[in-house]
Amino acid sequence: MEILHYPSDEAERRIEAVAGRGLFFDPDKTRAVEQILEAVQSRGDEALLEYTRRFDAPRMGPGDLLVEEEAFDAAEASVDGAFLRALDRAAGQIETFHQRQLRNSWFQTPRSGVFLGQMVKPVQAAGVYVPGARGGTTPLVSSVLMGAIPARIAGVERLVMTTPPREDGSVDPHLLAAARRVGVDAVYRAGSAWAIAGLAFGTRSMPRVDVIAGPGNIYVTIAKKLVSGSVGIDMTAGPSEILVVADKSADPEFIAADLLSQAEHDPMASALLLTDSAAVAEKAARATKRRLADLPRKEVAEQSLAAYGGIIVVPEMESAVSVANRIAPEHLELLVAEPFAWLGAIQNAGAVFMGHFTPEPVGDYVAGPNHVLPTGGTARFSSALSVDTFMKQTSLICYSRQAMSREAEDVIRLAEIEGLGAHAESVRVRSSKG
Repeated sequence: MEILHYPSDEAERRIEAVAGRGLFFDPDKTRAVEQILEAVQSRGDEALLEYTRRFDAPRMGPGDLLVEEEAFDAAEASVDGAFLRALDRAAGQIETFHQRQLRNSWFQTPRSGVFLGQMVKPVQAAGVYVPGARGGTTPLVSSVLMGAIPARIAGVERLVMTTPPREDGSVDPHLLAAARRVGVDAVYRAGSAWAIAGLAFGTRSMPRVDVIAGPGNIYVTIAKKLVSGSVGIDMTAGPSEILVVADKSADPEFIAADLLSQAEHDPMASALLLTDSAAVAEKAARATKRRLADLPRKEVAEQSLAAYGGIIVVPEMESAVSVANRIAPEHLELLVAEPFAWLGAIQNAGAVFMGHFTPEPVGDYVAGPNHVLPTGGTARFSSALSVDTFMKQTSLICYSRQAMSREAEDVIRLAEIEGLGAHAESVRVRSSKG
């Protein structure tokens, strides 16, 4: 990895390559997704099966979209005890964290004769999308937990999950065991944009939901964006990102391992190091090169580091924090001696990992906070998937006759200024009867 120095034109170009890419979608891919959405909306299960057979499981039958109950029993019997223990730890700790997010309805009487409040209710139905991940060979169990647990805590009445089947039409047993552990009501064998369409519009086999949550590839992301006017979504997320801010106390081996933990995701993933120590920068570069040589996903990581990776030496930590806020990364690691001293200066990040023994992967699996996080700079204005994703707030207003009369004149004047005479009249007709 090339070591750059900030400020400089070279460092600025590398920073802008990450900070300026945003979430822009290829027009050809968008048109392809639009065709898929239209097909599922018009042809329902027939289209779902057509796409699933073409891309995932050639022998899927008309009755195979819904995973049968016996498959869950077989899944639980086939997974090992170590997995179940890890699953319980992760699920329990994620549940504990998300319980703190649960909101309550509230009411107040701020003025005589006026009752105001906010009624908080869950959506009735939600769908969790779980990516197939390399043809189903690497089941993303954590995506099941991170999507379903907040929905269950919110109180969603009907919770379903959809995931691409393996080539033989089956779903990995680890995914099914996880789905049962967290209370998913039904699992469907469907993936990519057609699964999102099924959840958004509904088919004979797959009932429509109110909110869709969960990560996915570019086709899933585009589909979620396109259906977001018809159904709620958690976010439109892009490739994975990590930004490591390190001082002289950081271990270069830790830095290298953490950078590669995200670079291996995708050729579009970004992995940057900002440090005020030239010595740490040089050692981290060597460690990254050495570790990359033995990485199973070496080719993917190489492409990622070449396009969106880098090591940048800054004059002081204040500059590192300033650049971090500008990039607004999905994952921000503070590998510094006093991470809490810098926390107040962090304005934009999906999640902040503090200290030398808090690598990003603990957040992916067991720490508790959600790992579905804003990317592409959207951490400037958006947040992690949470219980709120599955909740809606309804405003409550009640006026007495006396309160209406007391405030009527002001309402009438404001409505008339806006040229909305019927608005004014709906208040005037009541005040005249006061």
